[in-house]
Amino acid sequence: MKKGCKTQGPGIQRRDFIKTTAIGGLALSAMPSLAFGQKSVNDKVQLGFIGVGGRGRSHLRNILRRDDIHVSAICDIDPVAIEKTLGMISEAGYEKPAVYTENEYSYQDLLLREDIDGVIIATPWLWHTPMTVAAMKAGKYAGVEVSAATTLAECWDLVDTYEETRVPTMILENVCYRRDVMAVMNMVRQDVFGELLHARCGYRHNLYGAKFNPGVSFGEGASGEARWRTQHSLYRNADLYPTHGVGPIATMLNINRGNNFLTLTSHATKSRGLHNYIVNHPEGGPDHPNAKLKWALGDIVTSTINTANGETIIVTHDTNLPKPYSLDFQVQGVKGLTEFDGHKKRIYVEGISEHHQWDEMDEWLVKYDHPLWNKYGEYAEGSGHGGMDFFVDHAFVETVKRKALPPLDVYDAAAWSAITPLSERSIAEGNAPQYFPDFTRGWWIKRKPVFALSDDY
Repeated sequence: MKKGCKTQGPGIQRRDFIKTTAIGGLALSAMPSLAFGQKSVNDKVQLGFIGVGGRGRSHLRNILRRDDIHVSAICDIDPVAIEKTLGMISEAGYEKPAVYTENEYSYQDLLLREDIDGVIIATPWLWHTPMTVAAMKAGKYAGVEVSAATTLAECWDLVDTYEETRVPTMILENVCYRRDVMAVMNMVRQDVFGELLHARCGYRHNLYGAKFNPGVSFGEGASGEARWRTQHSLYRNADLYPTHGVGPIATMLNINRGNNFLTLTSHATKSRGLHNYIVNHPEGGPDHPNAKLKWALGDIVTSTINTANGETIIVTHDTNLPKPYSLDFQVQGVKGLTEFDGHKKRIYVEGISEHHQWDEMDEWLVKYDHPLWNKYGEYAEGSGHGGMDFFVDHAFVETVKRKALPPLDVYDAAAWSAITPLSERSIAEGNAPQYFPDFTRGWWIKRKPVFALSDDY
């Protein structure tokens, strides 16, 4: 089994690496190719894909636009997903990869291959930790979709396996790379808001279409995420999907790198949204079997986190009611604050903004546009989710290529994912405070920030 280099404690920083690479090539789809001057298959990053449904193929689409990769193998139990994936690979001009599709454990055979350096895992949530642990034990870099774990035991499994094998894992949280998020992070690092005190974030998204497909169906026989995602709402009352909001805020507050999550309290409203959707849907109604279900998930789950450095964070999970999409970001310091998302972009900075008046953010976002977006913005166009998918996939490939530590690592994966089981326990115990485990075992005090501080990823 191939293992990474053992080092002392999790505080080790990424190794030195070549900082610039040439970019060129002809346009492919909506985004140019990335040319890194690779000469043969053996010079390329050899990747496997575990899970090639909609999200897995989205990652693959970005990867196929590079010329420094080779897709060695793919794995999925859905024959339709396999067929679509093979079509994408063939159309991009790459040779057919090995296919693993026999059963839910076929990924274990894929991980035995010697011609794989890293794997991208985009499967239902309950498989994320077992597959990531198996990848690390097999000596393969793992890029795992969000959330990385669903229980505290799984969070520790990720950390313990990394510390045993020293094979890195990267949590593929794309919102950390969103253009406005990175500009605000740039403002934070340049002290625009002064010392930070408070932040707000969440996942507020009408997911009826994802949870019921077709009509009001879910579970066996349904399609897409409705086959598995909806079950979590039936059995768990928790913030089921925290990382899109808390990931970006954690990078701004240097969580696990000079700061730490300490405690969490959570509250949940009653559950009405999914029942009302079923009852009022043309294919549902009050007599439909699914109208009799008792949903565990409160329609709005609100969690408050305290940090070691004295900030507070409010995180909201709200996916069962009709609403426009929003991650509801707010970042506030002693000199000012910003509230921003797709529908709202405003900022107030004491001494610059007109007294008691919000400023529009557009000029601020241009002024503080992150250097990575200035460098790669052209290539990010068309990559998915407004371009941020390019950056998260680029970062994963580059860390595998350079045998480096990822900018969003296993400790981030554990801390951010822990919000789900901790919020579940807090709600069940009458909103009682819960203590975050220190997944870094004290090393957060000495670890330094690394996210988006490289000039390349």
